[in-house]
Amino acid sequence: MATSPKTYHVKSFGCQMNVYDGERMSELMARQGLTEADAASADLVVLNTCHIREKATEKVYSEIGRLRRDDGSRPMIAVAGCVAQAEGEEISRRAKVDVVVGPQAYHNLPDLVAKAASGKRALDTDMPAASKFGALPSRRRVSPSAFLTVQEGCDKFCTYCVVPYTRGAEISRPFAAIVDEAKALVDAGAKEITLLGQNVNAWEDDGRGLDMLIRELDAIDGLARIRYTTSHPNDMRQGLIDAHADVEKLMPYLHLPVQSGSDRILKAMNRSHSRDSYLRILDRVRAARPDIALSGDFIVGFPGETDADFEDTLSLVREVRYAHAFSFKYSPRPGTPAAGMEGEVEAHIADERLQRLQAVIGEGQAAFNADSVGRRCDVLLERKGRRPGQLIGKSPWLQSVHLVTDSAIGDIVTVEIESAGPNSVAGIEQIRTAA
Repeated sequence: MATSPKTYHVKSFGCQMNVYDGERMSELMARQGLTEADAASADLVVLNTCHIREKATEKVYSEIGRLRRDDGSRPMIAVAGCVAQAEGEEISRRAKVDVVVGPQAYHNLPDLVAKAASGKRALDTDMPAASKFGALPSRRRVSPSAFLTVQEGCDKFCTYCVVPYTRGAEISRPFAAIVDEAKALVDAGAKEITLLGQNVNAWEDDGRGLDMLIRELDAIDGLARIRYTTSHPNDMRQGLIDAHADVEKLMPYLHLPVQSGSDRILKAMNRSHSRDSYLRILDRVRAARPDIALSGDFIVGFPGETDADFEDTLSLVREVRYAHAFSFKYSPRPGTPAAGMEGEVEAHIADERLQRLQAVIGEGQAAFNADSVGRRCDVLLERKGRRPGQLIGKSPWLQSVHLVTDSAIGDIVTVEIESAGPNSVAGIEQIRTAA
């Protein structure tokens, strides 16, 4: 029989929503009186897992193996997140773990830990319709930039994606609950809030869409910046586009994944949009906010992708001129329709395509950063840099900005961008605008 833990450590992998979930699990443990510690010494280690990439389950087993200590002992281990949801019974069978809990049930983590400490089986991968958020503790202390989950799950069923199976159907949190949590985050120190969802722009409550939620958050005193991610092109409604023109606190940045520039591949992916419809959305967004920075996601090597399909993707990237983008090789996920499709792209071809795509994306990002030189903007300072007196923050366009300053983390300062690299820019503080 295990003993009740007195210290804990949460390690999160994957998306920003997992970061949010990890923070909430940490707060749950702290509310139980546990003290945070590093993984090497904690009595309880929570592995908050991601199932998007290939061999995700095997990586979990590797992480579990690393937790064994020199004296042969190990902490109490809880596997949480999407791998727990998808592979919960298998993990319980194969690995010496004490708790398995899915992403819709982690509010039950304290009870599951107590069960494990008493020698009982502790597995919960239920996906109830009722919101888990009401069971989570109040936010007490957060970073200057904080995440806030407003929507979970996905109804889109892209053929390559496991999210509908691990996170469930699209569910929107209630309007009032989100506003209350946003106010609590500001009271706890947040200057910027990023609204999170698998399809965040699908959020709605009682006829109100994401644009109306953003306009409500705009009225919160002390909140300086609003962002949202990740969006689906099919849910990019005009009201949200108009908010980019009307709401000063809504930052000029949009992450809108397209995945491929080929209509044939988009259809095979079940993306429900075309290359042209995607570009027309971006035209409307740029008309509303001409200085907006655009970001996207791309998959190369999807089953059946030809050289011509890939060239369509490259041409789309060049046409859009992304400020930033994420790109991946296709990774078959068990149980998804794409995993059984014919036309597998050979690994060396997918590797070569990924390198070419990333080079073109890098050119666009470097050009966007270079065009920022000489521009003045407000920067939210978030963390220390490597050099004495150096702090790092984010520009409105989500660029990493480093500068030497006597201001403090959490301050918003006016900066003139003086130089640019491929991944960040450097600036000189001009006038302090807020604290």
